[in-house]
Amino acid sequence: MTIASSPPVTDATPTTVDRDYPLSRVPSQARQGWFGVLVVVAGFIFFTPTMVTGGQVAGAFGFGPFLGLAAIATAVLALYVATLAAASARTGLSTVLISRLALGRVGGKWASIVLGGTQIGWYGITVGIFANLLASALGWTTSWPLAIVGGALMATTAYWGFKGIEVLSWISVPLMFALCIWITVLSIEEVGGVPSLFETTGDGSIAPGMALTMMIGTFISGGTQIGNWTRFSRSTRAAFFTCLGVLLVIESAMLIFGGVGAIAFGEPDFTALLFTIGLAGLGVFMLTFNLWTTNDNAAYAFGVAGAELFGTNDKRPFIIGGVIIGTALAASGLADSMTMFLVTLGTVIPPLGGVIIGTFLFVWRRRDPGSDVATVPLFVWPGIIAYLLGTAAALFGTITGIGSPAVQGVLVAIIAAPVCHIIARSRNRVAK
Repeated sequence: MTIASSPPVTDATPTTVDRDYPLSRVPSQARQGWFGVLVVVAGFIFFTPTMVTGGQVAGAFGFGPFLGLAAIATAVLALYVATLAAASARTGLSTVLISRLALGRVGGKWASIVLGGTQIGWYGITVGIFANLLASALGWTTSWPLAIVGGALMATTAYWGFKGIEVLSWISVPLMFALCIWITVLSIEEVGGVPSLFETTGDGSIAPGMALTMMIGTFISGGTQIGNWTRFSRSTRAAFFTCLGVLLVIESAMLIFGGVGAIAFGEPDFTALLFTIGLAGLGVFMLTFNLWTTNDNAAYAFGVAGAELFGTNDKRPFIIGGVIIGTALAASGLADSMTMFLVTLGTVIPPLGGVIIGTFLFVWRRRDPGSDVATVPLFVWPGIIAYLLGTAAALFGTITGIGSPAVQGVLVAIIAAPVCHIIARSRNRVAK
């Protein structure tokens, strides 16, 4: 696929309250070089639950088959996320604003609700993980005070904006990579070397289709929001290949780190593994930074979504409000029971990415349509219908267990978007 890299059209914005441009295109003077975008995206992708999933799949298949499945899942994710990254870099629009162009002003509100709402929930879950982890290390029986402190701290870099997230990512990504490589080396030594690793067999508890669904599902909902950061890229081509490369490397590494540790020590949960091998203190320190990079991205995402939802050109009040809700969920323990709800709700997010990809590639033909985001129609029916078809396909997979819900939701939406636009244009010509 060839992606042009000419400068995007920018909206004329007379006043800007928020330097992160939550209600308009990012202007050319605010764009970032490829390396700054790479660092932020790397911190976003470094997602601890991915390692847990890798451990579960490796335990079911053994290392050799697991590697093949992990390669397929990573390739699917990388292409999906990189194409969304290119769309936002081309237009300079966040995920919720590009959704407004694809679905209409009212249809786009749904994107803000579902993307912002799920991120608040995940923020609470991540704060809860941090609080429980630190309480275990300190020997405390109560974790809610740590949840309150952690929830507030994790919001600070998101409140600062893109640059704050970039600074934190510079710290957390190298630290976590170093820790994961060290644990992987220890794990390989534990099983007797690389040849012995490939001789391992799994327990067959997971079917191949379900394994792919699990590994793709760990990041596809988060990956749909990659445009919140790649809209700052100066080049569409750089955004595409940066995200493609970073995701191929880091997603593969996360799965492999988790898989090797699980095979060697029989523990798929990376956090629990650190306690098992006596690295609780170091593990808490480094995982704190990793959870922080996950959560400041989540806070930034629901801040941008809230700004679009309420038409306020400032993401910061919505970051504060979302953090209060997420932290309250963590401190009360309610976040612990939300995981399955959020995973289920995540079924409706990937088709949104599919509509954006299908519209960007085949309707806009990889160009910025130049539409003023404030004056798009209330409803863009071809996009809405394509989204509903993709969601129906995803829900069918969820209910029946057939296929991979996220993948088929994305594929149906990608195909349906241009088809629905062609039908709409044909009907308009007939009407005239």
